[in-house]
Formats: sequence, C-alpha cells, structure tokens
Amino acid sequence: MTVTTEGLPSWLDPVAHAARTVEPDQLSRFLPPESGAGRQSAVLVLFGEGERGPELLLMERSGSLRSHAGQPSFPGGSLDPEDGDQATTGPLRAALREAREETGLDPHGVQIFGVLPRLYIPVSGFVVTPVLGWWRSPSPVGVVDPGETARVFTVPVADLTDPANRATAVHPSGHRGPAFLVESALVWGFTAGVIDRILHFAGWERPWDAAKQVPLDWRA
Repeated sequence: MTVTTEGLPSWLDPVAHAARTVEPDQLSRFLPPESGAGRQSAVLVLFGEGERGPELLLMERSGSLRSHAGQPSFPGGSLDPEDGDQATTGPLRAALREAREETGLDPHGVQIFGVLPRLYIPVSGFVVTPVLGWWRSPSPVGVVDPGETARVFTVPVADLTDPANRATAVHPSGHRGPAFLVESALVWGFTAGVIDRILHFAGWERPWDAAKQVPLDWRA
C-alpha cells in the first residue's frame, strides 16, 4: 500500500502539494484528542475525470440510519483490525475497503496520492483520516446496500467552485460551516469542510458570499 504522485494529471498537482504542506489546524479547529481517544476511521476523497472535467465521488447516506441520515459524504468508515497499523497504512486500506463495500468501487483502479492530517468529529467521536485518491481506471459504482446508502454520485469540481452553489450552513446549535448545493444535495458538515479546505489550498476557490445561509434542523 503506497502513496505516490507519479503519473498524476497536472491539474491534481496543487492538491498533492496541499496534502504535503497543510497543517492540521489549517484544515479544522476540531483536532484529535491528545489522549488518543476516538474511533479511528478514514474516508476516500476520490478525484476522477468526468464529462465536465475533474469531479469528486460522493454518496448519500440512507435516511434510515441512526447517525447522519440522508447526509452526503465521502465513502469511508471505521478501521477494522485487518486494515493494519492505524498510524501508517491502516487508514489507506480502510478508505479503499469501505469505498468498495459502500459503492462497489474497484480499489485496483485507484492511485492514492496523498493523505491529509487526521481530523476529529466531536459529535460522533470519530478521528478521521482523509485519504486522497486519483481514479486512474474508473469502475462502475452504485448503491451496494440500500440500508446504508441512498445513492452514489459524482460532482464536478466546477460546480463546487461555482459561487452560486456555495453557502454557509447554520445548525440550531449555533455551529456554522461551509455548504455546497450540488446534484440535488446539500453537502455540509465534515464533508463540506474538507472540500472547502481542499478548494482553498489548491487555489481553486472562487470568491463567494458567506452571508448566504442555509438553515439546518435539529435532526441534521
């Protein structure tokens, strides 16, 4: 299980550079507890080349799930013992394994080219490693288990950078964060935060109106 930038398309160079240089506190104010507590997990941030150029793979969680129901997210989940060392290659294996289980993705067509610093989701206690992948050889993807996943879809990076599709999500708890209204979905929370920081540090971000708000309800 290796991380390599060899053969990457040139448009991904800024993302690879950001992965090598970004500091944890530049990505989020929520960082893993120093005590080491938290459930180790990983997500696959998978970039592909679609009909409209660069795109990202996302999935929408089933509305029947107890946590984050109906919320768009990256494929991913908790590390299993067979994934190996959580400090080295474990998150890489977990991200690819979970993506295969959730979307049917063929991991052999994915080149891992970077790993972002581990982040923390306080509400669930997850310590998440975002694993960056290049979909070198695309494979068919779709819903594997309707009980877990409502749909699998790709979003053009051009839509994510379009100021018209950007807003600030406001939770009743007072938490505010970036949001994207794309592909008939509202992407917010952890996933939107990672996308927002990648766009920023890759130099892809376009000026947008942070005063445009999208309210969330307590079930979110």
